[in-house]
Amino acid sequence: MRDPNSFLKQEYQDLVDQALDWRIAKLQGASTPWCNVDGKRVLMFCSNNYLGLSNHPHMKELAKQAVDSHGVGSGSVRPIAGTMDIHLELEERLAKFKGAPASLVYQTGFAANAGLIPQLVGKGDLIISDELNHGSIIDGVRLSTAERTIYRHCDVADLALKLEEAEMKQPSYRRILIITDGVFSMDGDMAPLDQIAKLAKEHGAMLYVDDAHGEGVLGEGGRGIVSHFDLDHNSVQVEMGTFSKAFGVVGGHISGSIDLKNFALNRSRTWLLSGSHPPAVAAACIGAIDVLEKEPQHVRNLWERTKYFRKAMQDLGFDTGRSVTPIIPIMVGDSTKAKKLSERLYQESIFALPIVFPMVSKDKARIRTIMNAALREQDLDFAIGKFEKIGKELHII
Repeated sequence: MRDPNSFLKQEYQDLVDQALDWRIAKLQGASTPWCNVDGKRVLMFCSNNYLGLSNHPHMKELAKQAVDSHGVGSGSVRPIAGTMDIHLELEERLAKFKGAPASLVYQTGFAANAGLIPQLVGKGDLIISDELNHGSIIDGVRLSTAERTIYRHCDVADLALKLEEAEMKQPSYRRILIITDGVFSMDGDMAPLDQIAKLAKEHGAMLYVDDAHGEGVLGEGGRGIVSHFDLDHNSVQVEMGTFSKAFGVVGGHISGSIDLKNFALNRSRTWLLSGSHPPAVAAACIGAIDVLEKEPQHVRNLWERTKYFRKAMQDLGFDTGRSVTPIIPIMVGDSTKAKKLSERLYQESIFALPIVFPMVSKDKARIRTIMNAALREQDLDFAIGKFEKIGKELHII
């Protein structure tokens, strides 16, 4: 008789046999530059906590106060009884920070992409997506009934060609949506959003940017890629982001027009049918905006650490790919060698994980390092020394 559960064991074993399974490391304590992972004190080099805010005292204090004043949960989804004053305060503060008419907070960044993209476009529409967009964008696109096409990574000429081909189609598309990441999480490169916005305007297309890795990093005071390119929400209709990275908390959000917010909160099932953030989370997110507005040194320190580490690694002969942001890949090529480099780094007290196929091409395995504003120069020197030692040992440099 067929066993309906046996396939799970076999599917997992297949992943193990191909060395494609995730083995979860255990972080024992706060996400700080030096922390404990699986019982070993290590220098954290793969966290998205860019500004080191996840342990910021102001944010922790606001979270504690919110528990005392609002409890530990809202008890409902946002459209029914789960919208508290603290959620609305967060959205008002976020919109002001982003320079947008309105913002809407989702439970996660993935929920924002998966819930909004399929509602913005459908049958009779077209989605044009960068070939290296994040998996949450890909899933959101797959959920849509719109036609879809891919343009070569950050290739504005190819995007222009796709738009011209779309205009030649008879009957023409009702609506065209261009979607791109702002900062690409595997390579640390940046979308040419100014050029993309220009093309979108010329062709009457809507532009959607996922700025998860640009917030707190790019733009004036960490306001993101729209600010970085001196654009506004008339030219970038949907600016999506997350509180889970540079903001140091958790959650997703969108910023744009008041019409966008009203549309999204009425049509996104991920927003409509998921419980709202606990008050402590919302309060901590407000605290993160406070910190970004009042303590500009965090963004400044992040970029100083980034430039220092990237130059040192390049001077040693490491290939850092096309990174222009605090995501700095150490390109290795071979997956086995990338995994060995990660293992040796952990033995030498550096926690930095390998990125291998199918997350990247088979010949593009790398260690993805991510800078943190809270790292000290001596921390970076310690890491650089270990990379040099093991890089030579494994004949990477």
